[in-house]
Amino acid sequence: METANSSNILASTFYLTGIPGYEEFHHWISIPFCLLYLIGIMGNCTILHVVWTDPRLHEPMYYFLAMLSLTDMGMSLPTVISLFRVLWSISREIQFNTCVVQMFFIHTFSFTESSVLLAMALDLYVAICHPLRYATILTPTLITKIGIVALLRSAFAMIPLLARLAFFPFCHSHVLSHSYCLHQDMIRLACADTKFNVIYGLVLITLLWGMDSLGIFVSYVFILHSVLNISSQEGRFKALNTCASHICAVLILYVPMIGLSIVHRFAKHSSPLIHIFMAHIYLLVPPVLNPVIYSVKTKKIRQGILHLLFPLRISSSVM
Repeated sequence: METANSSNILASTFYLTGIPGYEEFHHWISIPFCLLYLIGIMGNCTILHVVWTDPRLHEPMYYFLAMLSLTDMGMSLPTVISLFRVLWSISREIQFNTCVVQMFFIHTFSFTESSVLLAMALDLYVAICHPLRYATILTPTLITKIGIVALLRSAFAMIPLLARLAFFPFCHSHVLSHSYCLHQDMIRLACADTKFNVIYGLVLITLLWGMDSLGIFVSYVFILHSVLNISSQEGRFKALNTCASHICAVLILYVPMIGLSIVHRFAKHSSPLIHIFMAHIYLLVPPVLNPVIYSVKTKKIRQGILHLLFPLRISSSVM
């Protein structure tokens, strides 16, 4: 009986939601979304291309920045097709198995991005507190291992959570709150005991995001202690300025993430527009802003992009 129920769930169809009350404007609303996705994709692809092709950027800091760009795209790209299918009135339907795959990518890369930000904080700590040992500590092999562990940790942590969904009956509404699938939205529709998913989800957030954010905080405590021991004011400013881009990246990931979790758990009866607004900020703001922040604040990245756009002009100025 349980197997038959599971197969029925896997064949179930769910219905995505655009912007409630503004259905007649969906085509117009799709224009800013399209621009934001294009900016995010072009910005992150530019960062990846510059880091890959410019030998001056073959350093730990820029390898971690490339990982950040990959996780940004991994978190936002799975939503593109379903979002524009809804906004362009093609179809609101999504199959259960497609929904689970979409959830897996969104949540896995969200947790992975948090781990990458922790790795970047450790990179800053080593660079500022132990500059002479920087190259020997952060070797290419260690950086590769950090990236693989961050991805596998997030992926394996999501499997029990999503596997349980196959055994939940969805006997009432099949209408989701967003134009893509989120775990906290899906379990809201289940007419079964979802206590395991709720508790496991909270434990997962506490352990992964909580430990990552604690690690980032501790790294900055040591960084601040080291910076305050620098005698020159110019040296202090330079060291703190190095951290500015990373602090911005941390804020634009964690603030929407925490906001979305609070809205789903404690403001269930608030306006649907608030849920939708927070969800889109959570998925679109980091991929759009991270490349802009790092391009503006990081000199070598800025030079690499200018060299990519104006190769002849930059080469002649160097000569």
